Amino acid sequence: MSAAASARQILTRLHEIMAGRTHAQHKLDRVVEVIADSLNSEVCSIYLLREGALELFATQGLNPAAVHVTRMAVGEGLTGTIAKNIETLNLAEAKAHPDFLYRPETGEEKFHSFAGVPIVYRERAVGVLCVQHVEPRRYEEVEIEALQTTAMILSELIAHKELVDDEETITFGEAHTETEVIEGLTLVKGLAAGQAVFHQPRIEIDQVVAEDIEAERQRVYRAFDKMREQIDALGKEPEFGKGGEHVEVLETYKMFAYDEGWSRRINEAIDSGLTAEAAIERVQQRTRMRMREIDDPLLQDRMHDLEDLSNRLLRIVSGQLGTAATQGLRRDSILIARNLGPAELLEYDRRRLKGVVLEEGSLTAHVVIVARAMGIPVLGRASGVRARVSEGDEILLDADRGTVTLRPGQQLLDAFETRFAKNRERQATYAELRDVEPFTRDGTRITVMINAGLRDDMSMLQLTGADGVGLFRTEFQFLVSATLPARDRQLRLYRDVLDAAGDKPVIFRTVDIGGDKAVPYLNSQVAERDENPAMGWRALRLSLDREGLLKAQARALLEAAAGRSLSVMFPMVSEPWEFDAAKKVFEDQLEFLRARRKLLPEAVEYGCMLEVPSLAEVLDLLIPRISFISVGTNDLTQFLFAADRANPLLAERYDWLSPAILRFLQRVSQATVGHPVRLGVCGEMGGRRLEALALLGIGYRRLSITPVAVGPIKELVRKVDLGEIGAQMNQWLLSPPADLRAELKRWAEQRDIEVD
Repeated sequence: MSAAASARQILTRLHEIMAGRTHAQHKLDRVVEVIADSLNSEVCSIYLLREGALELFATQGLNPAAVHVTRMAVGEGLTGTIAKNIETLNLAEAKAHPDFLYRPETGEEKFHSFAGVPIVYRERAVGVLCVQHVEPRRYEEVEIEALQTTAMILSELIAHKELVDDEETITFGEAHTETEVIEGLTLVKGLAAGQAVFHQPRIEIDQVVAEDIEAERQRVYRAFDKMREQIDALGKEPEFGKGGEHVEVLETYKMFAYDEGWSRRINEAIDSGLTAEAAIERVQQRTRMRMREIDDPLLQDRMHDLEDLSNRLLRIVSGQLGTAATQGLRRDSILIARNLGPAELLEYDRRRLKGVVLEEGSLTAHVVIVARAMGIPVLGRASGVRARVSEGDEILLDADRGTVTLRPGQQLLDAFETRFAKNRERQATYAELRDVEPFTRDGTRITVMINAGLRDDMSMLQLTGADGVGLFRTEFQFLVSATLPARDRQLRLYRDVLDAAGDKPVIFRTVDIGGDKAVPYLNSQVAERDENPAMGWRALRLSLDREGLLKAQARALLEAAAGRSLSVMFPMVSEPWEFDAAKKVFEDQLEFLRARRKLLPEAVEYGCMLEVPSLAEVLDLLIPRISFISVGTNDLTQFLFAADRANPLLAERYDWLSPAILRFLQRVSQATVGHPVRLGVCGEMGGRRLEALALLGIGYRRLSITPVAVGPIKELVRKVDLGEIGAQMNQWLLSPPADLRAELKRWAEQRDIEVD
């Protein structure tokens, strides 16, 4: 029997039970009998969450005297593990599982096999449905799917008090009043305060069993058509017209919206006897469970996009189309969501939306790219935030420090407002420096540029008064695209960037994808997955192996820069021959365009990133061939220390101000002295005031940093005497103190130089 047929058989019999006029306990007793009989299982039990513990509410096959007697904590035993992790267990031998716990009052000692699924309501486990068998065996996939479908039905019936008496109401959540601080992952930095607003209003599924399967199928078909129309219409909005990356995010959405596998799974759920709403929710629950088992961040992000569309489809088919965005934000708001799609984020009023807090989310998620362009702080991986906050609660979001404070007291509100006020004062001071050139006290002009990756980022040149774009990350366009971006699309982006920059320089870094920046349309070409992706097949290594990719980008850049100067930078160069090979691709394309009498750039200059330590050993060979070098301190640091920067256990372990990294950087600086090569830094290190002070002291005069750091760094530069800091850094690096960071900070404070 198929999973759909098994589930349909159970649903039909459950419907008969619900139609009866017996009391709730009798209905539950009949439910476990039906499930046990339909799955040919010797035991079926239902545990529900009451007063914080899982209580046995009904059983077929265990000792009936254990009902309402056997209780266990969430996380205790196999049943508690299922509820805690919201996962399915399917065991041929239950006793072999490390979480197995025997309860003698149930009489379950003779049963070997065990399968259990969570009963989930509003993404929280409120119970567990279990089956057991004397003979050791794993339950078939069709049986597990039937159990999962049944558990979903039970959750709705329980929520509507059709299976529990009023006095036995199970725990569905309690109001929170205490102040709580939740830690998370900073996705987009910033401070924000406002009322909690749930992105996804609760959709109550009132009817779960279909009366007419074909009618439900047609409802889903119509909902799919409407959802696809909405996605297509979003692409015509002005927001998407401005940014090519946003357009490409929508292309990924379309790929899912037209995915036949997704619609087929929903149809199969309808075949089992579910209504359209219940079928979508059933498939969505399966997707969430799969996501908890996925370790691949890129694949998780793609599953998040599918979740976003599932929410949209469910709202359409239920007729409950309003979201927090469409209903309108009435005051300053912090958006709360399990996860969020980029298209949905763009629906919000920027004047009222002050920040976003996600239970999930990652640095590579599409929504992060869009939020950064919108200037909205985002905190991700705030575990359990939706269960611990209520609509309208006051929230303080500190994405700089990676925390969100729920229901803060007046003292916390005052302290936060003080930080806000200080921030505003600082920002006003920095804004006044927009048109001020950053000269040091001894008269040296420091070049301060910005890092960018989106069209929208280019507006920051005017707002900050930066000297140009020292790093334009061309890979953003590749990362958010479902397919390899066509040359004409690349050309439009590069031309728009150069137009926006005007007479200020822009350094385009060729695409840095692969490895830890995986893209689905290239993954299939990799024979084996990189065990250490940051040091694997990525950046220039990938581009040189896939020459067509680099050739298309070279032609797009050259054509976009026609009549202007073009600066090109190659990432992750390890040896001079790699630079030569990449440059040749550009020179060949230049000849190709010249032969066809195309308008060419007035000048093309080439440079490279120094992020692989081996390159420092051959700088004398490379320097005569290049116009500029930009040190990428993020990758360089992890390569020097053999420490993965994505590993949270190592993220703060190695200091940028350690003698090892500073001596290395000083040696690179000294190697360029006397050569007409521009040396700069384009990593995060240059945007931190204390670290920037150290860089100035060891010879760096060009910094390319995040736009928000331009003002603070300009202000720092004007307080520094290069001769003084240079002499002090030389002394410290010759004979390093125990804590160089502390010494440098003390030195700065003695001279009234703020470095925090």
